[in-house]
Amino acid sequence: MEELDRQLGQRLEQAIMSLLERRADTASICPSDAAREVYEGDDDGWRALMEPARRAAWRLVNVGEVEVTQGGRAVVETETRGPVRIRRARRRSREHGSRPE
Repeated sequence: MEELDRQLGQRLEQAIMSLLERRADTASICPSDAAREVYEGDDDGWRALMEPARRAAWRLVNVGEVEVTQGGRAVVETETRGPVRIRRARRRSREHGSRPE
């Protein structure tokens, strides 16, 4: 069962990144978008994938790929209650005030 969970998690992570790549740089998605993308049925069984999709988003946060937001503001997992959105991680540009190496 652990292997199936790991595979599902990877599929959800890939779905999150793929969905974000298909949208504008400033766009965000809902974890349900990834759940629907991965779910293979045509009913509402995707709802069972909501919590795994949220966990996949937090793993991507931990490696710096995405941010989880509420009200347009990046949040940490321990602050989160209710609906969230996922967006690409905001990366600071070296051109804006950073010293060159």
